[in-house]
Amino acid sequence: MDLRPVNTYVVRGAWCVALSLLAACGRSDSAGSLPVSVSYPEHVAAGGNQPPAGEIKNPLPTDSANAADGSKVFSAMNCDGCHGGGALGWVGPSLVDGRWRYGGTDGAVFQSIFYGRPRGMPAYGGIMSPGAIWKAVSYIRAQPVPVTVPTESFK
Repeated sequence: MDLRPVNTYVVRGAWCVALSLLAACGRSDSAGSLPVSVSYPEHVAAGGNQPPAGEIKNPLPTDSANAADGSKVFSAMNCDGCHGGGALGWVGPSLVDGRWRYGGTDGAVFQSIFYGRPRGMPAYGGIMSPGAIWKAVSYIRAQPVPVTVPTESFK
C-alpha cells in the first residue's frame, strides 16, 4: 500500500481540465459552434509577444444566453474564488468597477484570462477553450457597475 500524500495541484489540475471540457462542450450558438482554436493575425507562440488587445473582439453576441453560460464558466473555473461573487472583487480585483490595470477592452480581458498576469492571475489558455473564455468575458461585461467602489487604488 502506497501511503505517499497525493499532490493536490495534480488533482486540482485534473478537475480544472475536466470542468473546462464540460464548459466547452456546452451550448452551441444557432450559427454554429465556435472553432476549436482561434487564430489572430499575430497569434502568440510560447514566449512570444501578445497581439494588440484592442484588435481582438468578442466573437459572441452580447445576449443573456452567453452571459448565463459565462456565469457557469466563471463558477466552474473558480474565478469567483478570487474575484468574488458577481466579480465584485475579493482576493483578486473587482472586474466590474471599470478600473483595469491591464486594459478593459474585451481583448485585454481575454488576454488576461488566456495568458495570465503577474502577481496572481494564472494563465487559463491551456485549460479553457477560447469559446469558454469569451463566455466568461460576456459574463463579466453583463455585470452591473457597483454604486460604490470598495477599493481605493492598485498596489
